[in-house]
Amino acid sequence: MNQIKIGKFISEKRKEKNITQNELSEMLGVSDRAISKWENGVCLPDASNMPQLCKILDITINDLFSGKIVDMKDNEKKLEENLLEITRIKEQRDKELLAMEIFISVIVSIIMLACIFIASFINMQYWLRIILIIIGVIPFVIGISYAIRIEQIAGYYECEKCHYKYIPTFKSVFFAMHYGRTRYMKCPKCNKKSWQKKIISK
Repeated sequence: MNQIKIGKFISEKRKEKNITQNELSEMLGVSDRAISKWENGVCLPDASNMPQLCKILDITINDLFSGKIVDMKDNEKKLEENLLEITRIKEQRDKELLAMEIFISVIVSIIMLACIFIASFINMQYWLRIILIIIGVIPFVIGISYAIRIEQIAGYYECEKCHYKYIPTFKSVFFAMHYGRTRYMKCPKCNKKSWQKKIISK
């Protein structure tokens, strides 16, 4: 999937419709800067914007991902190629998110431990110790919550019993016992609890 090609295609179809970047941004409820990024191949439109964008430009989702109008004879083949590419991009993005999760967890843990260490071993007034501990705990709580959110949405969990692959709720992940990225959760398909591993591919 060529982002630059897709960007040029969006630009061409927009100009064919005599729509400015500003007008298109208003129609989609995004900034004109976002339109500029799409057209320059910096990033792709969000999935939530794609159906409306295609409707405005009078193209199909398949055309959009192909960066050109797809001939009906090649439609099925091109659709399959695009779906495989979308899957590959999602897997790569999920790997990056999970790496970020580790980085965030390590950083906020170091900050909290450093604050607690300083508050415990350096001579200072009592109220300063409390403030220092709070300064360490707040980013830890926020960071760990964000890391758990990443773990929830990146990739899938696979049920040990029925091998169903799914994305659990944040609550399920947050309250589940775990070791590493394996969590003890209830499968939404077979309704049985088991140790479920985090996987990237579905």
